[in-house]
Amino acid sequence: MKLIAALALFAFTVSAEPIRLWPAAAPGETAPIGEEKDQSKPGQGLVAGKPVIRTGNVSDPTLTVFRPAKDKDTGTSVIVCPGGGYNILAYDLEGSEVCEWLNTIGVTGVLVKYRVPARKDRPRFEAPLQDTQRAICLTRQHAAEWGINPQRIGVLGFSAGGHLAAVASNATALSYPAIDVADAGSFAPNFTVLIYPAYLVSKDMTPAPEIPVSEKTPPTFIAMSQDDPVGVEGALHYSLLLKKAKVHFETHIYPVGGHGYGLRRTDKVVTTWPDRVADWMRASGLLTL
Repeated sequence: MKLIAALALFAFTVSAEPIRLWPAAAPGETAPIGEEKDQSKPGQGLVAGKPVIRTGNVSDPTLTVFRPAKDKDTGTSVIVCPGGGYNILAYDLEGSEVCEWLNTIGVTGVLVKYRVPARKDRPRFEAPLQDTQRAICLTRQHAAEWGINPQRIGVLGFSAGGHLAAVASNATALSYPAIDVADAGSFAPNFTVLIYPAYLVSKDMTPAPEIPVSEKTPPTFIAMSQDDPVGVEGALHYSLLLKKAKVHFETHIYPVGGHGYGLRRTDKVVTTWPDRVADWMRASGLLTL
């Protein structure tokens, strides 16, 4: 029985090898930035008692496909954008662990290792947006091969990755010149999940200009805590913009929880957000086989 249970768990978490997003150098990359590596220090910033992989110096961005078990596969997929302040990527906490959870509800997780840190003399989100849009385009191109419904491709982001997901969800054009047939398809996600998103408003509480919410913005789920040091105002303002644009959305604001918990469960109710996302996706018809 223990062996069977272990094999079942493995079926949910196995992933393919990373796929390079760009056939040559990524757009705008001209100089080396140093070795890509985990920049965590021993004992640094444990979350729920466990360490976090903080991947830095990413110049060759990739996507990694995490497939659910065949008998659970809904055909829905989610592009996952880890956070890290556009400086590093919380690669397991807000990336691989999230994809493994998505597999348990029958969803394919597509983990994007986008470029960090922010490039000099470029908007901090520019290179990551190019990588995320390219990941969406490649996922649609390979939808049949990967068992994905091309009309059920969402994007989920944490913190800075939440800002990135919001930018990608409101983009009106590709952020790079099309390079092959993959870029001829739609770069727009079909739904959006923002978990403790950052940078949705400026310091004077005006909407971020790179996030032009409109009636074309996809249905959105938002979760955040009131005591988040990033500031809950961004999530609230974004929710109001969605309402004004008549976009379907669901927002959960919890009284306590802070920031950067990923989906690691603690005694804080905010860490039950995966259950609420699953409920929302189920009610939206995204988890039907």
